Amino acid sequence: MRDPKTWSEREYFASVAERPPMFGIRSLSDLESFLTGYDQHAFRHGGPGLDGWRDWLVARRGKDCNHGWTGQVRHLALPEGWTSWDITPEQEARVSGLLFELLDEFLAERDAAEGSKKSRPAIIANRLSEWAHQDLNLGPLRYQAKSMVC
Repeated sequence: MRDPKTWSEREYFASVAERPPMFGIRSLSDLESFLTGYDQHAFRHGGPGLDGWRDWLVARRGKDCNHGWTGQVRHLALPEGWTSWDITPEQEARVSGLLFELLDEFLAERDAAEGSKKSRPAIIANRLSEWAHQDLNLGPLRYQAKSMVC
């Protein structure tokens, strides 16, 4: 097994997704706290952390509101809306699963941009332009909130 210190962020988070309890994650709230702590640690030590994550999610969703990244992920995963931050176990599973998928996609785009020296704002602007000019056919992920409106 490779030393985890040599893993990319994508490899690290894939490992977290495969074995959340090994990282102390037993709920969506734990996962959100874990990612926030990861981001703050990276910020403090000069790493990229989740810089640009919320903006990327807003671009993905195609709509902004006052929610942080946790709410943006919920909007994408629960297009029917929700009435409370305390969601059902089934909803938690949907949000958690989509969160890991979106995080991997975000990190892949960021890695590609760093390889091509493209700035994060340029990536976000490019994604906004792409999504604005195409039907994403997201099916159940299309935003149609009924209860948590924003």
